Amino acid sequence: MPVYFHIDLDAFFASAEVLDRPELAGQPVIVGGSGRRGVVSTCSYEARAFGVHSAMPIAEARRLCPQGVYLPVRMERYAHLSSQVMSIFEDFTPDVIRVSIDEANLDMTGTEKLWGQPAEAAALLKTRVRTDTGLSVSIGIAPNRYVAKIASGVRKPDGLVEVPAGGEEGFMLGLPLDKIWGAGPKTQARLAELGIEDMARLRSLSAQTLEAAFGRAGGAFLYKACRGQDPGIYGSEPKSRSISTETTFERDVRDRETLESVLLGMTEELAARMYHDGHSSRTVVLKLRDGSFDTQSARETRDGPFISSRDIYEGALDLLRKKWDGRPVRLIGLGLAQLGCQGGHQDSLFEDDATRRAHKAAAVEKAVFDATRRGLGTITRARLVKPKREHPAAPDDEA
Repeated sequence: MPVYFHIDLDAFFASAEVLDRPELAGQPVIVGGSGRRGVVSTCSYEARAFGVHSAMPIAEARRLCPQGVYLPVRMERYAHLSSQVMSIFEDFTPDVIRVSIDEANLDMTGTEKLWGQPAEAAALLKTRVRTDTGLSVSIGIAPNRYVAKIASGVRKPDGLVEVPAGGEEGFMLGLPLDKIWGAGPKTQARLAELGIEDMARLRSLSAQTLEAAFGRAGGAFLYKACRGQDPGIYGSEPKSRSISTETTFERDVRDRETLESVLLGMTEELAARMYHDGHSSRTVVLKLRDGSFDTQSARETRDGPFISSRDIYEGALDLLRKKWDGRPVRLIGLGLAQLGCQGGHQDSLFEDDATRRAHKAAAVEKAVFDATRRGLGTITRARLVKPKREHPAAPDDEA
């Protein structure tokens, strides 16, 4: 029987800041971009008590929690810690899907002789992460990846929840509807409108009824999810050939500037991870999911590699302009595919000015990352300069 661990680093960026500055323990720590377009990347559980959440505009967070400790993103530091934690995961199993910088899914099938029963292995893993890094993780254990994902969030922080084989449907039936991962406020409102108030009522509906109410994709998703079946939440890109990250919004986002700000943070994360692992990539991939569960993706492949975070960001913005039609976005993801080893770069007489600038920017970013990783003080990079918009922002069509 398959055994999957879904592991989340608890409030990762905020926890990393508290790790480096213990005097912040117990305070509402909010990590994110500054300025009018800045958004919250991560916040501590103390800040969440005030209603602050990831991807929220910093201005709104300050209104809700004026007493919060607001800190800039230090992606190089987080990438280094993430790499340490992911290395620990790979000591337990070679089958690790790195979902994002703070989240991974492990196939632990057949490892009982090495680590004991799943709950024992999870306890060992949690202890190892805390001992080696000072960080805490929450782990969900289940026979499929989707239920493991949901289980990991049931008792955060520092949680451990196991769903035994055959117990997937019973586990889901014991949860409120808002625990269905992937079903956002728009879907929840539609469920309430239809008089579907709990998981048992949702479970009683046929696939045809759900598809009529939520569309083919949405109906199929809900039909499987409430039964504890995996609706398919991860792509098929081999883990050794790609890195990615994604954000599921608390509320569907229909504002272009918010999407661009989130993409900016994602590009910095991917660039830091790419530098740390010594990789380069020729392909950037954008993923968008709307409130109806329709998921679409687009990719751009170049003859040469994406060189710097600015380079990746411009590629991501280009894909967003081409693919996003203005519908509210429930989930956004960004990835780099066709990873290969970085090679040395030698200036060419035939390179244009933009390419030379990109290589210089990459060299600076790598120097910043290496210095931070070696503990040579904290170096704060200027926020990436946003390219001039070719098209005006999409109007806000919904009330």
